[in-house]
Amino acid sequence: MVDVEVYGKMLSTLPEDDDHPYRSGPWRPQSIEYDATDLDVTGELPDDLYGVYLRNTENPLHPAIVRYHPFDGDAMIHKVSFRDGKVSYRNRFVRTDGLLAEQEAGRSLWAGIAENPNVSTRPDGWGARGRMKDAASTDVVVHAGVAVASFWQCGDLYRLDPLTLDDLGKCSWGGSFPSDLGVSAHTKVDDHTGELLFFNYGTTAPYLHYGVVDAGNRLVHYVPIELPGPRLPHDMAYTEHYAILNDMPLFWEPELLARGRYASRFHPDIPSRLGVIPRRGASGDIRWFEFDPTYVLHWTNAYESGDEIIVEGFFQGCPEPSSAGPSGPKDKAFRFLAQDIMQTRLHRWRMNLATGQTREEDLSQTCTEFGTINSGFGGRPYRYNYAATNETRLVPVQRAGQARHPDRARGAIPVRAGRVLQRGRRRPAGGRDTGGRRISRDAHGRHEP
Repeated sequence: MVDVEVYGKMLSTLPEDDDHPYRSGPWRPQSIEYDATDLDVTGELPDDLYGVYLRNTENPLHPAIVRYHPFDGDAMIHKVSFRDGKVSYRNRFVRTDGLLAEQEAGRSLWAGIAENPNVSTRPDGWGARGRMKDAASTDVVVHAGVAVASFWQCGDLYRLDPLTLDDLGKCSWGGSFPSDLGVSAHTKVDDHTGELLFFNYGTTAPYLHYGVVDAGNRLVHYVPIELPGPRLPHDMAYTEHYAILNDMPLFWEPELLARGRYASRFHPDIPSRLGVIPRRGASGDIRWFEFDPTYVLHWTNAYESGDEIIVEGFFQGCPEPSSAGPSGPKDKAFRFLAQDIMQTRLHRWRMNLATGQTREEDLSQTCTEFGTINSGFGGRPYRYNYAATNETRLVPVQRAGQARHPDRARGAIPVRAGRVLQRGRRRPAGGRDTGGRRISRDAHGRHEP
């Protein structure tokens, strides 16, 4: 029988009859923390499936000062544990400095992404823009045996025990954490080396930094990367020997930025650029390659093939739509959430380090985003990419779900991206990517055999 206990409850001042499109229905936020054991299982789970699935979500607790955007919600980590054929569940808020301050105040204190920073009631804050709350609600990875939650526009990294979700404080990296700029949305953990790769960005030169944290949780590399001006990178990629950064032509409008207004615009006359730098390379070692103008919110993977660096991610056919579409919310601020209107599709970029030549191509015409892979193949040739789609039913791979290279295996399982810390599964002979099964580090930083 399912046993459910309430661990705690956060103060929420949201109205009971809230009709905001991103705070109602399936988006209705959760303010209660639960522990649930012995969940009902339909069918059977393998006895040797032993580990946890982690997912980060936005859960706002107070009305916005002016206008709410779903990126503003406070982080809540959900954990589903598998062991001996049984399943348990637990959820916990990430105790960020911003959440605790707003709990004490009983209201929102900082402006969100769709609000002018000047409406903040406090002069401090986080984010490349400043005067924002670091909600730590964008991503969660497992590095050095600890779950790490991050914020989409540069902030602190918050640590939790991946098995209990106990609060472990913020990353300090031995006093070397770049607190002046923070760390941006999507850090990358290489399962083969245990390294965490990251970047941050800001509104003053050099506008971008790149760094590496080793398996012992020490900052061992941190270099400035010069850009033409302030940019809005959200994700990065890596291969066995290189990190791939980006300079996309969707960024804060310079004239408005000079007046303290933060409005992003797409510049179709400026090419997209991918920067390839050795993983421990100096600032001057980066090489830039130009491609068709677009914006990429998420990369799926990158790998080396001879002299070529191959990067794959979601190309936006319409990076700056005029609206969220006929069936989307009317508020113009939500137009950047409509992946169907933005025409996001899986794409491949190729860079030849010997000749300097570039090539690019679509891998699918299906509208997909938020891809994830078996992390054991991060930075290496791989076979499967699992991505979210707007489809409401299971259909063949050409239309939804388990995207793959056109010349490779097929499947059809739509899933939402998260992080798996799995133990007890063995990698198939020869290290072949068989899809959803994966080997990762356990809670003590060890690899299972």
